[in-house]
Amino acid sequence: MGRKWNNIKEKKASKDANTSKVYAKFGVEIYVAAKKGEPDPESNRALKVVLERAKTYNVPKAIIDRALEKAKGSGDENYVETRYEGFGPNGSMIVVDALTNNVNRTAPLVRSAFSKNGGNMGVSGSVTYMFDPTAVIGVEGKSADEVMELLIEADVDVRDVLEEEESVIVYAEPDQFHAVQEAFKNAGITEFTVAELTLLPQNYVSLPEDGAVQFEKLIDALEDLDDVQQVYHNVDSEE
Repeated sequence: MGRKWNNIKEKKASKDANTSKVYAKFGVEIYVAAKKGEPDPESNRALKVVLERAKTYNVPKAIIDRALEKAKGSGDENYVETRYEGFGPNGSMIVVDALTNNVNRTAPLVRSAFSKNGGNMGVSGSVTYMFDPTAVIGVEGKSADEVMELLIEADVDVRDVLEEEESVIVYAEPDQFHAVQEAFKNAGITEFTVAELTLLPQNYVSLPEDGAVQFEKLIDALEDLDDVQQVYHNVDSEE
């Protein structure tokens, strides 16, 4: 895995730094998670995950509170979770997760983003088998050995613990997301540089310069769609 997660996160952070679009998307995600169960993160694990993620993206409290109040109140919008899969330049693979209140609107927009930027949509299952659902949690101020010892003492199973730039990143099974966080919190660590449930590719591909430029345009076009929550891919973004 190496520096893959940090590269993806840095690129995303640089794009999202100057826009409120990411906050609006979190607002929808929080609303949907809260409507599925109780609007209380302590009794709604899906909501707890979203709120932890929102914290690492510095989503304003006002947006979080508004989404929760909407879920508690008369909000009756129905959102559907949809996943689209496709291919970019040079056989690159892309998975797009969306939350939409109108599938008939979203599917053509995603298809158009692919086709206008050198990609094409695939059928369900054509790409996701090459990705692994993964919990990714990062902390600062500890070494990889210290983190591993902490997790062993807490009896938490993880896939890997790696030092990536200034953070230590823990990779674990998705169902270990809360267990890893609780282990850290019990050790007095409450701030996380990363807190994600994501898809990580099993293998990465590199693109030639012209393909990389086209690929970036494709990813940008997909991420700019209001209904799209997450875009995952298998392109190595290291320089």
